[in-house]
Amino acid sequence: MEERGVKSRFKRVCVFCGSSTGKRNSYSDAALELGKELVSRKLDLVYGGASSGLMGLISREVHCGGGHVLGIIPRTLMSKEIVGETVGELRTVANMHQRKAEMARYSDCFIALPGGYGTMEELLEVITWAQLGIHDKPVGLLNVDGYYNYLLTFIDKAVDDGFIKPSQRHIFVSAPNARELLQKLEKYVPVHGGVVAKSQWDTEQAELNASFHSQATHQ
Repeated sequence: MEERGVKSRFKRVCVFCGSSTGKRNSYSDAALELGKELVSRKLDLVYGGASSGLMGLISREVHCGGGHVLGIIPRTLMSKEIVGETVGELRTVANMHQRKAEMARYSDCFIALPGGYGTMEELLEVITWAQLGIHDKPVGLLNVDGYYNYLLTFIDKAVDDGFIKPSQRHIFVSAPNARELLQKLEKYVPVHGGVVAKSQWDTEQAELNASFHSQATHQ
């Protein structure tokens, strides 16, 4: 079993999660547990920038533990998702697309806690990017109290019915607790065979980011 304190292959972990806490205490507990686990491994946090819900809980936990926190949020969501004081570094961007691109750029792996439509969309996009060969960063589901069981069943159905290749069923990992999930992410080996050249994608993303920043300076 992996010992705490062992140097991680990652530096920054992107966490997707809800801007609300949900109805079960276990979801908040899982966010705090994940925050503690990141701190114990000396991993910094990249997240969606909100101060409410699970986002607020994990960002404060990492910040209080001495880890660096980078929040990235569209300007249009600041009044909705930021309540009270934020922690760490907060960067504003023009829109949701840029938010996701920046979160991915600064992160070495991705973890999804429970959340709603936004969390699901962010999660499935980075899984799709991995499927296409756009990135080879590990993706993990923190399946708290079976929250993602129906999603996993859906993915198995898509494999059975020929919409997802069997080899790509394991393009992400899942676990019921933070420590087990991070151990799996550390051991993850990328599934190759993507259809997009990563170097080409990196070039296009660099050009896109430059365009975003140029637009922002002229607003």
